[in-house]
Amino acid sequence: MTETQQDLDLPAPPWRSRRAPKRKPRQRAPLSKDLIIATALRVVVAEGLDAVTVRRIAEELETGSASLYTHVSGKEEIFDLVLDLAAAGIEVPAPEPEQWAEQVKQVAWDIYRVFCAHGDVARIALGTIPTGPNMLRIAEGLLDLMVSAGIPVQAAAWSIDRLLLYVASDAYQSALFLTHRRDGQTIAEFGAQFLGEIRDFYASLPADRFPHTSANAVTLTTGGGDQRFGYGLELLLDGLTGRLAAGCGTGLDARADGKTERKAH
Repeated sequence: MTETQQDLDLPAPPWRSRRAPKRKPRQRAPLSKDLIIATALRVVVAEGLDAVTVRRIAEELETGSASLYTHVSGKEEIFDLVLDLAAAGIEVPAPEPEQWAEQVKQVAWDIYRVFCAHGDVARIALGTIPTGPNMLRIAEGLLDLMVSAGIPVQAAAWSIDRLLLYVASDAYQSALFLTHRRDGQTIAEFGAQFLGEIRDFYASLPADRFPHTSANAVTLTTGGGDQRFGYGLELLLDGLTGRLAAGCGTGLDARADGKTERKAH
């Protein structure tokens, strides 16, 4: 053993300042597209879509914006993949042609619940055409359910387009309402408070100018978000089922010039 090694084994003199042992550097996960998108989704749920920027995600990951651009092209791609990650757990069942409407309804409910559970992530679906693998898988699955039941492809395509627009719009509206929720207030408590305030407002309107609204304040404010969503979903699917039963198809002819014309039934 050398003299230097022997010295290292000796106790430090009491008059020598003692330093705290150095902390081991925190091990960061290697930067990847998956980590970037998972971080962005976490920010969306906690703070909303407007909080998501390339700089903000870089700060969350303790790196520079330039590092993120080696994995993603920019905020638009982040948004698309955030929506897709949120939708990862949505499953579309194998087609049962006799039960196609119930199957489509269940998928719509699953999408709605996922959107509502992830802040205002539904806003992404309203502002872009989703092209991530999960959203494409869901769209393909919905087409499979309808086409396997004998629904014409054009009718199925437009119906799915309208259905997903309805789901995303309703979920986004719910997210907007919830921004007014007080800290510590449950969703049920906020819903009861919100509907109660609207009910009182309607009831206070001048009866000579708003006779139906003021007299039916209770009825107009009955039913929570899930009940109203379910009612609208039934309307859409019942309408489609009725049109198909009547042999109406889509009800529109798509023209090469982009214009549409009503069919005469």
